[in-house]
Amino acid sequence: MAFFDLSQDQLERYQPARTEPADFDAFWAGTLTAARQHPLDARFDAVDVGLTQIETYDVMFNGYGGQPIKAWFLKPRGAVGPLPAVVEYNGYGGGRGFAFERLLYPAAGYGYMLMDTRGQGSAWGSGGHTPDLAPDGDNPQHPGFMTRGVLDPRTYYYRRLFTDAVRAIEAMRTAPGIDPTRVAVTGGSQGGGIALAAAGLVPDLAASLPDVPFLCGYRRATEITDKNPYFEISLFCRIHRNQVETVFNTLSYFDGWNFATRANAPALFSVGLMDDICPPSTVYGAFNHYAGSRKEIRVYQYNNHEGGQAFHDSAKLAFLRQVFA
Repeated sequence: MAFFDLSQDQLERYQPARTEPADFDAFWAGTLTAARQHPLDARFDAVDVGLTQIETYDVMFNGYGGQPIKAWFLKPRGAVGPLPAVVEYNGYGGGRGFAFERLLYPAAGYGYMLMDTRGQGSAWGSGGHTPDLAPDGDNPQHPGFMTRGVLDPRTYYYRRLFTDAVRAIEAMRTAPGIDPTRVAVTGGSQGGGIALAAAGLVPDLAASLPDVPFLCGYRRATEITDKNPYFEISLFCRIHRNQVETVFNTLSYFDGWNFATRANAPALFSVGLMDDICPPSTVYGAFNHYAGSRKEIRVYQYNNHEGGQAFHDSAKLAFLRQVFA
């Protein structure tokens, strides 16, 4: 994919107009208050997955609606706590997979939680274990989540998922051996968009590290790319011609550009300038609106949605060493 979006000079100055509902803050305050009426009931059950230097726990906590959400929690064996910690959110269609697949952060000396993504885990990777709307026979499914409940913000899928993300942070703060004042969030693509939403909803995070974040600038994204997952929205609007404005009104409650204006944690973004899945201008729109006084963005000029991969992992470890110091 060649360059197709704004030039880099334009991207660095890009301050898009935002569509923000008047009741944005009240909507999210009410959503989280309702979720907290259910006990978090975070459970950490030690499991043996064959890792001799890493302690591994199968985690269950109650997310949106008190519904059970799975996760993995790992930390260095024998580490003297309390440890700083990282909560990671997954890319679109992926599940938590096997615990031994994600060892970067515990190997670096941190507590680490990988949250399972409700209803997802059937498009790539090693599977998910959390249905979206239990107990009615639901199970992880192939993608189609971008328009699930999209005609009303109260029923939209990402209301549930973003609430789960906040509850995952709360669960991490109760994990054995963890410093609850030093918790960072990260993720790539969808996971980056969730990390950005979490930073806007949780005011005392140690850091937010959104990689090539998805879920930002929905309308612009649908106008300049025909790649999934944004294309799921376009296809829905193609059929439901009379519901276009209703769709984008709902999406405005879940737009990373709006969460960015409320986030204050130190942030490290990444962007690929040839990314036709999460176009560069949608990422820069979030970065340029990000309210935190300390923010950086790593630009991978000739990369698509893979972004910086291991190069950016190195940058994230260096960034975390600074913020956790």
